[in-house]
Amino acid sequence: MTDIDPQVLEVLQRAFEAARAGNEAQLRELLDAGVPVNLTNSKGDTLLILASYHGHLDAARLLLSRGADPERVNDMGQTPMQGAAFKGNVPMLELLLDHGANIEGGGPSGRTPLTFGAMFNHVPVVELLLARGADAGAADVTGSTALDAARQMGAADTARLLSGH
Repeated sequence: MTDIDPQVLEVLQRAFEAARAGNEAQLRELLDAGVPVNLTNSKGDTLLILASYHGHLDAARLLLSRGADPERVNDMGQTPMQGAAFKGNVPMLELLLDHGANIEGGGPSGRTPLTFGAMFNHVPVVELLLARGADAGAADVTGSTALDAARQMGAADTARLLSGH
């Protein structure tokens, strides 16, 4: 393994901090200086995964406009869509979908964004994803559907909503 210049490491660390904090101006500056848009950290998190998870629409929009891959999976098998669904962030889900994210993208676990929305009783997330064509019957690697997950988590509102699909 080659040693990386400490100054380069510091610049890369600033990029991750900017994505996590939603500092679009700093992120733009760093991307303009050559930081790769699909840069990953030691956990496999991309700049887009961090911006999406933390709800920073402007930073995510910038990254997507520069070619960030909305389908990149981190080391835990998580996608930007799953993070946004977990957080209940409908505008972020819309942004990701509008930039080509797979509505069924569930990473290796097969847990779709719909499943995450259902598990955590995020009715607006479930409504959006169903309206945009999510498959309510899609099962994860254990054979559980979003409805099963909602019921297991005691998410009555999303379970009721999914029962009709």
